[in-house]
Amino acid sequence: MLGRTRTVSGRCRFELQQPRHSCFSSAPPPTELPRLHYPAGIESRKYKMGQEAQMINSILKANEFGHTLPRGPASHGVLGFHSNMLPSNHPSEDRRSNATCLPGRGGVMFAVFDGHAGAACAHAVSQRLFYYVAVATLPLRTLAELERAVEEERAVQPLLEWHKHPQDHNCPDGAAISFQSLRNYWQERLEDEEEEEEDGCRVTSALVNAFLRLDYDLSVEAQVHLSTSSTRRVSLPEEASSPPSPLRVALSGCTACVAHVSKGVLHVANLGDSRAVLGVREPDGSWSALSLSNDHNAENPDELQRILGEHPLSERRTVVRHDRLLGLLLPFRAFGDVRFKWSAEMLGRVYETQPEVRRTPPPHYLTPPYLSARPEVALHRITPRDRFLVLATDGLWELMHRQTVVQLVGEHLTGLQQQRPIIPGAGTTLGRMQRLLLERKGRGLSVLEDENAATHLLRHALGDDGYGTVAPNRLAKMLSLPAELARRYRDDITITVVHLNEPDL
Repeated sequence: MLGRTRTVSGRCRFELQQPRHSCFSSAPPPTELPRLHYPAGIESRKYKMGQEAQMINSILKANEFGHTLPRGPASHGVLGFHSNMLPSNHPSEDRRSNATCLPGRGGVMFAVFDGHAGAACAHAVSQRLFYYVAVATLPLRTLAELERAVEEERAVQPLLEWHKHPQDHNCPDGAAISFQSLRNYWQERLEDEEEEEEDGCRVTSALVNAFLRLDYDLSVEAQVHLSTSSTRRVSLPEEASSPPSPLRVALSGCTACVAHVSKGVLHVANLGDSRAVLGVREPDGSWSALSLSNDHNAENPDELQRILGEHPLSERRTVVRHDRLLGLLLPFRAFGDVRFKWSAEMLGRVYETQPEVRRTPPPHYLTPPYLSARPEVALHRITPRDRFLVLATDGLWELMHRQTVVQLVGEHLTGLQQQRPIIPGAGTTLGRMQRLLLERKGRGLSVLEDENAATHLLRHALGDDGYGTVAPNRLAKMLSLPAELARRYRDDITITVVHLNEPDL
């Protein structure tokens, strides 16, 4: 529920209610995941496998979450979802969101967010974007009812039912700014937009508008904060006890991959290099992967040409250098990151008045903005063969190919564990082959220990032995890396698997 209003000394004050799963409720951030530690000089094989397996599972399953949607029109064809997160940075810069839109036309939404330069922007966007999507897709009559409720100081009906793991981050205090920005958005919709029939084009336009408007609001809130606190310094270290300032949110950035499902129609709005991949069951029982998003980076020729075409020919050699935007940023689209969007004069003011922001304007900063928050939206009508959708940050895709991801989830859902044959290498002895076969047999007995499909993917992404099965020793070593080394081997990983149709059992 968004909140209620009451009058204090003749003034209208908006108070936020904190129902279960409210994005405006305040809660401490999740604790750091435990890590496996081995004394120097002692091999992991000397530890009891039971103790090691228990510790591995405690790490892998610490942030797993699953939810089943009630059958009927309210589910919009979604059976439920599995989700999990595994941090590499501490604190993690990834976020996830899952919610059902309650009034009006409704829909179910899922998203993963990958932050950079800190988690402040990813945190804010993960808690606010779904509200903007709801406002962008709701009928005007519903928005008019919301506005009347606020004006008359009545309780505002809830817009979203959030589905969150208890350890997921919640919005810090200070949501008054967030609400006022959201209210401004629906007021402008009431003034400017004409009612339209619901169709794929309308939802596509609504998603684009929601992304752009939230990014605009983040920028405006940061500028207001800067103008009213020019003598106040921004605290760059993110502390759980105090929420990041609007300027800190805008200076950091994040990518986003959002899935919106309504009445059997799937929209994917992508910004950056997280991905959405659909798992399709073919008539012969095999699995195929259908990509519903494109990476927005230098490896995408169309995206590269878009960036180059938006700036003068004189900047052709400087806009993208070393496959990075202005030689600094990997994704070509993102929320926040105002140092690639604001004017040089505005950035100069930030650096002059905020001593702790130890940065200088990017080199060759001549014709901003260089970074866009406009998402690329794909529409897909769900068919009976579409069994699940995988949303994941780039931490997963750096480790696994999309076909492997779909194959693993598909086999996990159907219970068909098809292991690739072991191909002996040069010099492989019969004794070595026997050990490999025995280890494979033992591992095969535990392949279904993960009920959560996202956890199953995490286990394979970190522990795959090259034969399609998980090597406990490899998995233990990947999870035992100290914080200062973990980031060198893997990124934060966030996965949500959305179940669309019953698998063939």
